[in-house]
Amino acid sequence: MDAAIKSIRPGKPADKPESRPAELDPAEFLAAAVRADQPRPARAEAEAAVKTLLAYIGENTEREGLLDTPRRVVEAFDELYQGYHQCPAEVLDRTFGETAGYDDFVLVRDIEFTSQCEHHMMPFYGKAHIAYTPVERVVGLSKLARLTDIFARRLQTQEHLTAQIAAAIDEVLKPRGVAVLIEAEHTCMSVRGVAKHGASTFTSRFTGMFRDNPAEQARFLSMVRGMQR
Repeated sequence: MDAAIKSIRPGKPADKPESRPAELDPAEFLAAAVRADQPRPARAEAEAAVKTLLAYIGENTEREGLLDTPRRVVEAFDELYQGYHQCPAEVLDRTFGETAGYDDFVLVRDIEFTSQCEHHMMPFYGKAHIAYTPVERVVGLSKLARLTDIFARRLQTQEHLTAQIAAAIDEVLKPRGVAVLIEAEHTCMSVRGVAKHGASTFTSRFTGMFRDNPAEQARFLSMVRGMQR
C-alpha cells in the first residue's frame, strides 16, 4: 500500500484522511536542506557536545582511547549527513532524449542505502527499488541511486524517505508515473527496545499510472520480487 505521509513538520496542519497520498511541499525535496547563510554551531562546539555525551554515559573523556573521539565523531557526522548540503533537483537535471521511442517503465532495483532514524539517531539500512515511465527523455541510471543517497543521508523516517524520492522524480522528470518500494532493517528496533533482529519494514509510494493502474503496480512488484535471489 502507499506510504501515506502525514506532516510532522512545525507550522503545517495535520492532513485529513484522503484516498490518495498527501503531496509534499516541493521546497522540502528540491533544494539543499541547509542554506549557505544558515547559522550553525562552530566545529569546536560540535566536538564539545560529543565530549559532553561521552561524560554523560560515564566515560572518562581524558583517557587515551577517547582523546580524539570528538573529532572523529564530528567527521563521521559530516559524511553521514552530507545529504543536507546536496540538491536533489540538480541530480535529476540532466536527461537524455535518444530513447528510440521507448515507452515502458525503467526500473532500477536493489539500490543499497544507509540512513539514520530521526527518532533515535540509529542506523536503518536496506534497498530501494525505483521505477518511472519516462516521457521522451530519461535520466542517467546512476542518478536514481544518487538521489536515494541524498535523502538517506539526512535524519529520516522510512516513510518520509520513500515519499521524498517519489516526489522529487515526479516533480523534476514529469514522468507518466513513479513507483518506489523500500525495504529496510531498523537498528532502533533490532538492537534496542524490542530487539527483534531481522525484522524488515516495507514502504511504497506510487504516482500517476502506477497509482491509477493496479496492473502496473503488480508488474512493478513482480519484477522487483520475481527476480530476487
